[in-house]
Amino acid sequence: MPLELDLRWQPVGEVGLEHCRIWESPDGVNVRSVLIGEFEGFAYGAQYDIQLALDWTFRSLTLRLQDGRVLRLNSNGLGDWKRNGQRAPELEGCVDIDISGTPFTNTLPIRRAKFADGVPQHFTMAWVPLDSLEPFRDGQIYTRLDPTHYRYQAADGSFEQVLTVDEDGFVVDYPTLFTRLIR
Repeated sequence: MPLELDLRWQPVGEVGLEHCRIWESPDGVNVRSVLIGEFEGFAYGAQYDIQLALDWTFRSLTLRLQDGRVLRLNSNGLGDWKRNGQRAPELEGCVDIDISGTPFTNTLPIRRAKFADGVPQHFTMAWVPLDSLEPFRDGQIYTRLDPTHYRYQAADGSFEQVLTVDEDGFVVDYPTLFTRLIR
């Protein structure tokens, strides 16, 4: 049965809300999300559309901010990237994206990669800050602790949390950052 669902998250200790719609088609997985809020003093309103291959490999992102700025990222799934139609060598080798302001993108490596409990896996992400829309390479480590808990670590050691996910790998609780309201 094809995946089709709506998820909502709220930032912890901040004002905001994200409504995310996810659906599978014969061509892959489609995501459309709207988020509004304030994070570390930066107020934002954004909409993003993500296309993934059926195995959850990232293919494209269109991210629009309320101020009119737009970022388009495309990847062939092999580490070659384009940013707004131009080759993006600074992102070469990245596999997934991670957008600040949403826990949805944490699901990409969780659903795509094969995990064994207690074995850390290193990923190179194209990290997209909502304030600047200037993506950069970011090392991240995910360790499956059990079927519903993953330790997320910044590779530089600056941040760590244990994420609670549902049976489909979608974040339910991201301590200090996000909590899910509905499924």
